[in-house]
Amino acid sequence: MSGQFRRNGKIWVRVFADLPITGKPTEVRMGRGKGNPTGWIARVSTGQIPFEMDGVSLANARQAATLAAHKP
Repeated sequence: MSGQFRRNGKIWVRVFADLPITGKPTEVRMGRGKGNPTGWIARVSTGQIPFEMDGVSLANARQAATLAAHKP
């Protein structure tokens, strides 16, 4: 999204990956904890606003949001 604005606007990200995903290797016995973190996810509920944009026109903001919607 920031590439669309060309240093004219500001973007605030309101969603952060704060929940670790853990996993144990295969063929490991039960017990001894949860396992090592393999990745992080962000909980996003319906209707939550993930990004805020300021300083750009509405047409540029919609185009940037449309291009960014294909990424996640």
